[in-house]
Amino acid sequence: MRFLFGLMAALMLAATAQAQSYSLEVGDVLAIEVLEDASLNRNALVLPDGNITFPFAGSIRAAGRSVQQVQQSLVQALAPNFATAPTVFVSINQLSNPPTSGSGITVYVIGEVNDPGEKELSRGTTFLQGLASVGGFTNFAATKRIQLRRTDPSTGQEAVYTFNLRAAGDGAKISGNATLLDGDVILVPERRLFE
Repeated sequence: MRFLFGLMAALMLAATAQAQSYSLEVGDVLAIEVLEDASLNRNALVLPDGNITFPFAGSIRAAGRSVQQVQQSLVQALAPNFATAPTVFVSINQLSNPPTSGSGITVYVIGEVNDPGEKELSRGTTFLQGLASVGGFTNFAATKRIQLRRTDPSTGQEAVYTFNLRAAGDGAKISGNATLLDGDVILVPERRLFE
């Protein structure tokens, strides 16, 4: 019996050591919890530029760093917003997916959604169908100005299309319910005060 407990303890220590030495990559999804303010708890995607965004902290470098380093950066960035330094927990919720050679497309969903990250979708998926794959919006979502960002591979130019999902919910027709393409980014920004 002692042998089993010893073996389990050794395995747990090895897993913890491996997690501490893991360098975060683009596409990883982090679960972030702030004990002092549960409304800030969310998942954060490591964006293509290697950063995560978090309310009251802004943009934090994540790619190439450990979970502990990101956690320390978040504590430092959030500290001015609290009377004492906040208690922040960061863990890996989902590892980035290796590229697949299927017939689907990869779309990135970032911002104020419940399930941000890399989404593998079928070809022909529309913008609204893509939004349906994110598990809903957070309380901070600005649904009047959701963006579809698309980069033209031949020129490198990025086009930004803005959609008012709230108007669509009230019965308005969404003009240009675009068909998503491989590499599209859907950004649900944080709403402003009184928005």
